[in-house]
Amino acid sequence: MGLNFFQRRKILRNTNPMDLHPVRLHDHQFTKEGKVCLIVPKFRKRWMRDFFINGRRKKHFTIYLDDLGSATWLEIDGQRNVEQICQRLKEKLGEKVKPFNEVEDRVTKYLSQLYEQRYITFRELQQEYSEST
Repeated sequence: MGLNFFQRRKILRNTNPMDLHPVRLHDHQFTKEGKVCLIVPKFRKRWMRDFFINGRRKKHFTIYLDDLGSATWLEIDGQRNVEQICQRLKEKLGEKVKPFNEVEDRVTKYLSQLYEQRYITFRELQQEYSEST
């Protein structure tokens, strides 16, 4: 079993958000416009997918990201922390990110939403789990 909600929350509260290292949990594809779309399974367990989804129905959801979301997703590699991702986005997107001085706020809120939807996790949580087992 993984860390429970309270253990994860304690780790995340005691860590500066800019020091966290996001890790992708799902695959992605590119749209014709070059934006990212996430491929998220409808069910986590294979037997549930096989049981509940039959025939031609898709076994996954497709989540389309905007420009900033796509750029952020592509920067997530498990090695860079949030601060480094923000810096790279500032360099890469420049003035396309409005307002420019709020990139950190926007990216941390966006990563929080990705984490809440279970599209990403953080390396610190994975390390804590592996140390506790």
